[in-house]
Amino acid sequence: QDKPVESGGGLVQAGGSLRLSCAASRKIFTVNSMAWYRQTPGTQRELVAGGDGRTRVPLSVMGRFHIGTDDGANMIYLQMNDLRPEDTGVYYCALRRYGRTSYTWGQGTQVTVSS
Repeated sequence: QDKPVESGGGLVQAGGSLRLSCAASRKIFTVNSMAWYRQTPGTQRELVAGGDGRTRVPLSVMGRFHIGTDDGANMIYLQMNDLRPEDTGVYYCALRRYGRTSYTWGQGTQVTVSS
């Protein structure tokens, strides 16, 4: 049901960059909040980019992770630079449409950063 689909995860060396993609199932203009979250085993999902401003991203990703969109293609991206082993985890795209209070989540994509 209108779930976004992430792609672009993989294995990268520390210091490298990776761009994750999220294909929205509908037009971007129907979305009033978009975000990328990360989850590692045994931890809760944490916001790493985007969102509605109520939650701050960790200091560890500030200046390294950037969210962007291609409205024409209905795509949301997460550009990750200077990756570190602690960035390893499953990354999820989450979208909230106008008129809704909850986010719709993708299935996640695995990112592994080797030291």
